[in-house]
Amino acid sequence: MFSLTHGDYGRLCNGLTRRDFLRVGGLGALGLTLPDLLRMEEAGAAAASDKNVILLMLIGAPPQLDTWDPKPNAPESIRGPYKPIKTSVPGIEISEILPKTAKLADRYAILRSLGHGLARDHETGHHVMHTGHFFQAGGMEHPMMGGALSLLYPPQRGMPVNMTLPGRIKSTGTSKPKGQDAGYLGKKHNPLLLNDDPNKAGFKARDLSPAPATGLNQIRLTRRQTLRQQVDRRVSQAGEIAEFATLDNAYQRAFDLIASPEAKAAFDLNREPAKVRDAYGRTTFGQSCLLARRLIERGVRFVSVNMFDTVFNIICWDCHANGGSLPASVADLREKVAPIFDNAYSALLRDLIDRGLYDDTMVLAWGEFGRTPRINPRGGRDHWPDCWSLAMGGGGLKGGQVIGSSDNIGAFPDERPIDPRSCVATVYQNLGINLNTTELPGPADRPMPIVDRGVEPIHELL
Repeated sequence: MFSLTHGDYGRLCNGLTRRDFLRVGGLGALGLTLPDLLRMEEAGAAAASDKNVILLMLIGAPPQLDTWDPKPNAPESIRGPYKPIKTSVPGIEISEILPKTAKLADRYAILRSLGHGLARDHETGHHVMHTGHFFQAGGMEHPMMGGALSLLYPPQRGMPVNMTLPGRIKSTGTSKPKGQDAGYLGKKHNPLLLNDDPNKAGFKARDLSPAPATGLNQIRLTRRQTLRQQVDRRVSQAGEIAEFATLDNAYQRAFDLIASPEAKAAFDLNREPAKVRDAYGRTTFGQSCLLARRLIERGVRFVSVNMFDTVFNIICWDCHANGGSLPASVADLREKVAPIFDNAYSALLRDLIDRGLYDDTMVLAWGEFGRTPRINPRGGRDHWPDCWSLAMGGGGLKGGQVIGSSDNIGAFPDERPIDPRSCVATVYQNLGINLNTTELPGPADRPMPIVDRGVEPIHELL
């Protein structure tokens, strides 16, 4: 008869290992194991929230004075070239380069007093804003929020839990980890990557439609599923039904993800009216935000959208104006950077609201640090993690407010200093995850807190 030893890859009769079973079902390609699936099922069943998350990572770091925290009374060398404008909330003003975003201020909260005194590089900021932990030299890479949710929540409707659009963040200056993967949880909880530009003509999610020469075609997929079904029948006949019922379910999820018409439909932006696509902006970031809405709508729980994949040799938020590999200046933000964000962010919020999805979907718009209060002699602003601003809304978070304040030149937090780790803690708390009791399996199965001990969520948002 069939027998199963405990462990991730126990050996079955006739020399067949559980790894062989995983390969038959296509599960191994996705990195899932039976213990992982059981853990996800148990944690998902206990979760109190069905809320989702869209994280807009504004790579390069928007300058706080030119976006969320204008200082009109500061000297020109500090306040910059942009004027504040009124928003939909009386008394709240933001920069004139975000006019569409200003009209929706009642739907999100602005945090103006984030800061830390650690390393001033992009990667330190990326890691903490993805994971809720600061990366320590020689230490481990903690899992991104989506990686933790991949462990804690079961997949829905054959869709992955965790996705990143359009692709990973590449070089931003140092070799430190950016926290954009699942870290010590393992590659099986890494985000599924699009690795394509949804704004290009004829866009199609290639990984969901592999060509015969480079991946599984439909015939091979069907054969694989048939083989899996034959193995399952043998297992069932051997009386090991209970143990393998969950494993069979995992096989089916893996197959559904590869072959599901639902998944393919989610990536088909041609199903969207032209006016909707235009509202988001015909840019890589804009169409990625639209795609994020379509994915959330179809069961993905966490979608990261990276506005840029590097800071070098492009015009982006990283506005050093050095005349070399970091050419962007503060003046470039008005015409070349801010409109991309303003169109996409405002369209995403309106779209989620109109479709009844906003109350269940947090939208996080943040960069990795702030930028220097004083404009440098070249017309740019440099790295400044001492103080920065961001926006959080949706999913029941309380919008229409400003939390915290900076000093009169936007250099340091004044009222209500906010630890950036608290932003991630707030997301977890709002998802129904208990920050005090939830632990993740770290290296050597050592329990790890989901956020650093003592870090509190931002209670004004909850």
